[in-house]
Amino acid sequence: MNNCPIGIFDSGVGGLSVFSQLFQLLPNEDYIYFGDTLNLPYGNKTKEQLIEITESIFDFFKSKNVKAVVMACNTTSATAYATLKSYYNFKIYPVVQSVSKCIADENYKKIGVFATNATINAHAYKNEIQKYNPNCIVYETACPEWVNIVENELQDDEKSIKNIKLHVDEMLSKKVEKIVLGCTHYPYLTDVLSQFAPPNLFINPAYSFVRYIINDLKNSELLNTKRTFEPKFYVSSNPKQFISASKLFYNVDNAMEISLSSKVKN
Repeated sequence: MNNCPIGIFDSGVGGLSVFSQLFQLLPNEDYIYFGDTLNLPYGNKTKEQLIEITESIFDFFKSKNVKAVVMACNTTSATAYATLKSYYNFKIYPVVQSVSKCIADENYKKIGVFATNATINAHAYKNEIQKYNPNCIVYETACPEWVNIVENELQDDEKSIKNIKLHVDEMLSKKVEKIVLGCTHYPYLTDVLSQFAPPNLFINPAYSFVRYIINDLKNSELLNTKRTFEPKFYVSSNPKQFISASKLFYNVDNAMEISLSSKVKN
């Protein structure tokens, strides 16, 4: 199994922030990335829809004989992981559950979370952080517009900037010590966010997430010894837009469009 590939998925380009770090730190691994651009954004889907979508993606990775799947998607980690985790024989790394303990270990008294509607409605970060640190107060704010801002490269648009400032100002009024960027798309907005708050106020979960994955692969003796192919990128629609937006996180020069079994549509 150690020479089998690692699968990584997200609703679009956001998960490339996780992939790029993994690829840099574990260059000998074979990687298969899937961006579900057809069903983007995930944040407005129901739990049942997200389970169906995630199951179809897991089945795709199973067909590729992966040894592990990285859920570089906060929304599906929050809503679908618990239902599907025992149905597959590969390792599954969900971002929310993997990093919440790291955040809780810092013993913050007040934490803010920016995330999609689905992640906030599931209270995923709040429940996981308070499981390890019950004294921590967690304030949650849904930012449903932010995924589209990133995917469509609208971060410099005046309307986008006003929307981002509104959410930051609201969270700052809570006197939080840190704000978790609870969607892999959101770290790209750091430059805009930093116009309204210090950059070190924001937590990018990808850093802790990647360290967790690497340590677990090492402890499980699942590290690859030699890469056999260049990273492969798949999308469920619009590969040209995916390639264009990918430069925010990683320069993808080729993406193959595929159709999965899921019938869920926007």
